[in-house]
Amino acid sequence: MKNRKNRDRNLTHFFYILPNLILYSALSITPICLGIYYSLTDWNGITKNYNFVGLSNYIKILNDRRFHRAVMFNLRYAFMLIVGVLFLSLCLALLMNYPVRGRSVFRAIYFFPACISMLTIGLIFNYIYFQGLPVIGNALNIDFLKKNILSGRKTAIYGILIANLWKSVAIPTVLIISALQTIPREILESAVVDGANGWQRFRYIIIRYILPILSIIFVLILKEGLMIYDYIVALTTGGPAGATESLTLSIYRLGFEDLKFGYAISQALMIAGIITVISVIQMRYTDKKKIYD
Repeated sequence: MKNRKNRDRNLTHFFYILPNLILYSALSITPICLGIYYSLTDWNGITKNYNFVGLSNYIKILNDRRFHRAVMFNLRYAFMLIVGVLFLSLCLALLMNYPVRGRSVFRAIYFFPACISMLTIGLIFNYIYFQGLPVIGNALNIDFLKKNILSGRKTAIYGILIANLWKSVAIPTVLIISALQTIPREILESAVVDGANGWQRFRYIIIRYILPILSIIFVLILKEGLMIYDYIVALTTGGPAGATESLTLSIYRLGFEDLKFGYAISQALMIAGIITVISVIQMRYTDKKKIYD
């Protein structure tokens, strides 16, 4: 009788998850499997006829200077984005975690950019860089504001980064605030009694309790940095002279402009592999640092 109840319960659970399983298989697992297959071909994305080329696409990536340049841009950009988001969101979370008057209003104001689409934010900052800042620079005679930041090969990446940071800081700040509120107040009060200063409380207590959330934020921002597309399309379209061409933009152009879908898919799988390896290493490292109650 008990075995029959367990069997019926398991069967009920299975039918509950069956619709999600079907959708997940159709929208995630199947495209991944097809992508792996087409990455081994020279398919152009249109015709039914294509040749199986094996690993030649992946071997070609090793000597592709355009891909290497895009990888270096994305790694550099992702590093700056991770540092910027973690630093700014941590500072904002610590400030807004204190009970001050109007705290809810400030939280709503800084969270507003998260409600705007990335393309819209890119267009807003595009106007600021082209029209707003040069006018201010000429009026105040500030040299570095007179020139559009997006027009220089060395400075365009920072213009994209600023726009990205303005939007991407909001949600990590909320996550960190929620983590800060889980820290037992007794521990912080005991540390104060023992003579620990603010930096010591932050280093030995606060940072260790919020480390799991910081780990999640790291993975999310890493993915965002390696897959940046909207801001680049809205601000630079990969220029000037290809200085801000990201991996996703390069893949898009290979697939939809050059009609090299098989090669583009192989690059996409390479990106997925890079994100997976870095995320696994980072998650395993932070697991050793977690505090368990």
